[in-house]
Order: sequence, then C-alpha cells, then structure tokens
Amino acid sequence: MDALPSEPPATLPGLLAAAAPDAVAIAAPEGELTYAALDAVSARVAGGLRRLGIGPGDRVAIWLPNSHAWLACFFASARLGAIAVAVNTRFRSSELADILSRSGARILVFWPAFKQIDFAGILADCDGAALGALETFVACGQSAAERTASPTLFGRPVVTYETLADGPPLPDMLGSGDSGCAIFTTSGTSNRPKFVLHAQRTLVTHARNVVRAWRMNAASVSLLVPPMCGVFGLCATLAALASGGRLLISPVWQAEDDADAIVRHGVTHMHASDTAIAALLKLPQASSFARTLRCVGYASFSPGEADIVERAESVGLRLIGLYGSSELQALLAGQDPQAPAAERGQGGGRMVSDVARVRVRDPASGVLLAHDQTGEMEFYAPESVMRGYFGNPDATTAAFTADGWFRSGDLGMTCADGRFVYLARMGDVLRLGGYLVSPAEIEAVVQECAAVAECQVIGVTIGTELKPVAFVIARDGSLPDEAEIKRHAARRLARHKVPVRVLPIEAFPVTASANGTKIQKARLRELALAAIAGT
Repeated sequence: MDALPSEPPATLPGLLAAAAPDAVAIAAPEGELTYAALDAVSARVAGGLRRLGIGPGDRVAIWLPNSHAWLACFFASARLGAIAVAVNTRFRSSELADILSRSGARILVFWPAFKQIDFAGILADCDGAALGALETFVACGQSAAERTASPTLFGRPVVTYETLADGPPLPDMLGSGDSGCAIFTTSGTSNRPKFVLHAQRTLVTHARNVVRAWRMNAASVSLLVPPMCGVFGLCATLAALASGGRLLISPVWQAEDDADAIVRHGVTHMHASDTAIAALLKLPQASSFARTLRCVGYASFSPGEADIVERAESVGLRLIGLYGSSELQALLAGQDPQAPAAERGQGGGRMVSDVARVRVRDPASGVLLAHDQTGEMEFYAPESVMRGYFGNPDATTAAFTADGWFRSGDLGMTCADGRFVYLARMGDVLRLGGYLVSPAEIEAVVQECAAVAECQVIGVTIGTELKPVAFVIARDGSLPDEAEIKRHAARRLARHKVPVRVLPIEAFPVTASANGTKIQKARLRELALAAIAGT
C-alpha cells in the first residue's frame, strides 16, 4: 500500500491542503479541479459569503446536484465556521420551506437553470412567509439576462455563484476542528426530519479512517454514485479527497455513463445502493469492472435485490455490506472482502475506527446481551458521532445512554470474532410469540416462492397479539397464491413467524431520501389493517 498523505489538521480545508496540490481532486462533466484549485475557489466563495454577512455558526443551505459548486460552497462554509445545510435534491416546496425555516439558513445556493430538476419552479411554489431567516439567494449558472430580469426573489436579493467564485478570497480561517459544519436531515418517514449536526473534526477523522480501512491512496480512483447532499455521498466524497486520489462525479447518475467511467478511468473504489449496482451489472461493460474495482461497498435498500452479492460475483466483483447512519456517518463499518458471500451480504462488519465499539441491549429488560443475541445496538464512536440534533436538545439527550453510547434504534447482534450484524430498524422489528423477529427473515422465505418478486412484512395487532402480514409484488406473468405461500412459510418457519395474510401490491409506498429510497412501513400497516377489517 502506498503512503497516505501527511496527516492534515482536523479541519476540512486542511484535508484539501494535505494532498498534492497539482493532483486532480475532482473530475466532472464540467471539467477537472486539482486540489489546489478546489482549495482556492472555496477560499474565494468563502470571501463572497463573508461579504454577504455569513460568519461562524450561520447556516448556508446547499440545494445543488453533485458539482464543483456544491463542494466549493461546502468547503467555503467550513472556512467561515458556518454550517452547510445539505438539502436533498429530491425535496419539493413543502419540504424545502420546512428545512429553510427550521434550520434558520441565511443563504440558499441553488441552480435555477438546471435541466433535470426544476429548482426554480419548486422554489417558486414555496410559501415566502415560511422561508424564515433566509436573506439571500445564490444562483449558479444564471445568465446575465436572467440576472437582469430577476434581481430579487421573495423580496430577497439574488446574487450569482460566479460573482462569489471570482471575488477575493477570505483572508483568515474562521472555522476550527470543533466548529459545526454540516447538517443532514433524517429520513422523516413518520415525523418531521431531525437535523443531524456534525463537526469538522469528526468528518475529517472519519474520512481518514475510511481511507485506512479500504486501503485507499493517492493512486485511488473513486466513483461517486449517491448524491453529496446525503451522508452516504458526502462520506464517500470526503474519503476520496482524504486519500489524495481522484473522485469522479456527475450531476445526475446514469448507469450507462458510470459503467463507461469505471472502464475508462480505471475506477478502484465505489460505494452505492444495491439498486444502483444492479443497474450497472445489467450492462455489457460489467464483465470488465473487476479489472480495476478493488472495493465495492453496498447499502441494501431494495428487497428485490437480495441476491445482488451472488450476481456481482458472477462477473468477478466482491461486494461488501456496509453499515452507517446520519448520526454516526456512513461507511462506519464494512464486511471482510474475503468472507463468504452470505456474510458479505449482511449489513455491519468491522468498524473503520480502532476506538469504536458496539454493544447490544435487550430493549425490554435493559440488560446488555452476549454475542449472537439480538437487541438494540449501541455505539461508542467518538471519531465519527454527531454533535447532536440541531435545535433539539431533548432528542439529543434521548439519543445517548448515560455513559455516552449512541442508541442506534437498529436491531442487531455482535459476533465473537469482533464483527456485528445489522438486522433491521427497531421500529420494524416484530415481537412475535414473545420473541424479537426481523421481518427480513420472513421476507426471505416468502421470496423463495416462484411467483414472488419482492416482499415486505409488517406486524398488525389482531385481538391482543401481534401477527405478521406479508405484502408481495408478483413476478412478471405470475399470480401469487396466498394459500400456497402460507403453506411454504409454514414448512420453513416457526408457527409464530408464518404470515396470517399475504396481500398483493403493485408497488411499495416509499419515501425518497438522499441516501436511498425507504419503504413506508406505517402505510403498509394501514393497508394491512384495512384488508383484515374487510375480510
């Protein structure tokens, strides 16, 4: 393994300064940026933001696709000691206005003329009164004619990103390692999303831990698949930059374009969702991926991709299951690339930090559990954990144990060899027949039936007991037989795990997040109750 770049200061600008200045940091359709050029443009953007009144602790909302401007605004905010609010590009007017209002963002950076997403139209649909502390809009790529026609928006001035990027740089570094620098929003499937606040020191330290764990160096070529506005994408971005290597980005993900990029640029590292990897594996170039790809981490979001590890293996790719969260950062852990496929397909693995620890607690008794027993996972991760939920001290206090471990809300177990295994969200776990049961166990058995393409299992209370109900998406041309599926499950599972109903559905209701698409279990529960009430 080649030597890592020299250890940088615990600041985000220091991370850039540690790499070879003339090395290419970012390659994008809009062009390449060296580490020195990215550092310089972020300093100029910081100077422009400072002239707009932004200083330490202020919030700057970044609502952009993956681009030079996203990174420049992010690192500029860090120089100022300001906090970048990463706004999901999938959000629409109600969600956007809520985040701007509750975060107290003073500036919104957006791309009004971007063709693939109607940023301008979505913004125009916002309630101007709900934009809170917002003072200025920064528009990327805005033409002179547009600037003349729209000098204000909702009564607030509009300035151009180009004006900031072409001005004098910020003369002084106002941020420090302890400065809050990034806010991510949680998925918010049932409540308003919480704002997860991270500091510069933990983002930088975690990025370097990922570099060591995945054997990255200045010769590494990383391909960014998820958006930077989510913790998955940003952690992958910062790790690539911490390695001193090259990161390939594009504003809109296209499987065909990324497949070509993997082959043409010799990509060595990539982290993506199972659905994105499945799309790549369908392309003719897939047979060439294994020539250079050394590390391919994946996050499981789709129940229909349960065999993704085996499919990747057929073209020589060894996928590794990952674990992370907004609060602990993405890429917190990963499975051993040399492990058997069944093990590599599990979420979890070994921590990238040498000081991080995980333990498991029984949610009913509060007792800490031994290896191979399932309960809620708690993490001690001082090198990556959030500072807290911004503006919500009560939620922050509730998220930690008295001795400082983060309550993940995830069901899992530890292993005697030092690994851990993620099973499900605690809110999705079913207590059936007195036992904690992961829905995934039942879903895997139901999906063994030839007529079933995908399955989701939720619990509903019938009488005084919780019972499992399965929703299934039919395989093309098939007609799922409820009685046969239940008989199959009864042959393969304990009685208390057998679904009491198997209900067909055309598509699962979902909530889009920056890290992936999450299935709305609460909505499925409502549909199940309605179906049972109608029988």
